[in-house]
Amino acid sequence: MWKDAADGFCMALADSVPGVSGGTVAFIMGFYDRFIGSIERMAFGTWKEKREALRYLIRLGAGWIVGMGMAVVVLSALFESHIYTVSSLFIGFVAGAIPLILWEERKSVRKAGSGIVYGILGAALVAAITWGNAQGGMAALSLDAFSVGLGMRMFLIGMAAISAMFLPGISGSTLLLIFGAYMPVISAVREVLSLNFSCIPALLFFGCGIITGAVTVVRVIRMALEKFRPQAVYAILGMMIGSFYAIVMGPTTLPAAQEALGVSTFQPIACLAGAGLVLGMQVLRQKGERHGN
Repeated sequence: MWKDAADGFCMALADSVPGVSGGTVAFIMGFYDRFIGSIERMAFGTWKEKREALRYLIRLGAGWIVGMGMAVVVLSALFESHIYTVSSLFIGFVAGAIPLILWEERKSVRKAGSGIVYGILGAALVAAITWGNAQGGMAALSLDAFSVGLGMRMFLIGMAAISAMFLPGISGSTLLLIFGAYMPVISAVREVLSLNFSCIPALLFFGCGIITGAVTVVRVIRMALEKFRPQAVYAILGMMIGSFYAIVMGPTTLPAAQEALGVSTFQPIACLAGAGLVLGMQVLRQKGERHGN
C-alpha cells in the first residue's frame, strides 16, 4: 500500500513540472504497465477487474494528491521568483530521462525505419505549438473570469494534458506550458487552497477534460505502444526533444513575461540536479527489483 502511494507521490512531482511526465516516472520505476493497465480496466474491464484496478488507483491517487498539493504550493512560488533555476532544472529532467528511455526501449529504437519520421514529427509538433502560442499571445489566460469559451478551452487542454501524462515522454505540464495554461492552473489551484473559489468553474471544466481524456485516450495509447511500439517510442522521444524549446520559452508565459531562457540565464547546477533526480529514480527502481527477487 505504502509503495503504491509513494509511486503516486513521485508521479505527482513529475506531473507538476514541465519536463518529465508521470508516465516517465512510472516507466523508469517499473510500474508503467500496471498503471496504464489499471486505467484501461477501470474503463473497459469486468466488475472484478474494475474493483482490483480501483483499489490500486486509490492508493496511487492518494500519494499523487499529496505530492501535487505540495508541489503546487512550492512550485508556484518558485516559478514567480526563480524561473530560470526551475527551467534549468526542467531541462535536466528531460536530458536525464531521454538516455534512460533509449536504454529501456533499445529493441524498439533499433527498428528505426519510419520511426525516425515520427520522431521528427513529434519534435516539430511540440515546437510548432509552442511557437504559435507565443506568437498568438495565449499566455494571458485568466481562469477567474469564466466564459463558455474559456470552459471549452480548459476542457480540451485537460484532455490533452492527461493524454500526455499517460505517455512515458512529454509531460502533461509541458503541454500546459505549451498552451499557456501552466501558471494559470497552478495559480488557480493555489487560490482554491486559499479559499478563493472564483476559479472553480474553469477548474471543473479542466477536470472534466481530464476524466474524458483518461477514459477515451488510454486505450489508443496502449494499442499504439503494443502494435506500433517503435513508431510510438520515436514519437515520444521526438516530443521530449521538442519540449526543450517549450521549457526555454517557459519564462515568456509568466503573467509578468520575462526573457526566454538563454546562455546567460541557464544554470548548470540546477540542470545537473534535475538529471540526478531522474537517475535517482532509476536507482530506486533497480533496488526495488533486487529486493523483489
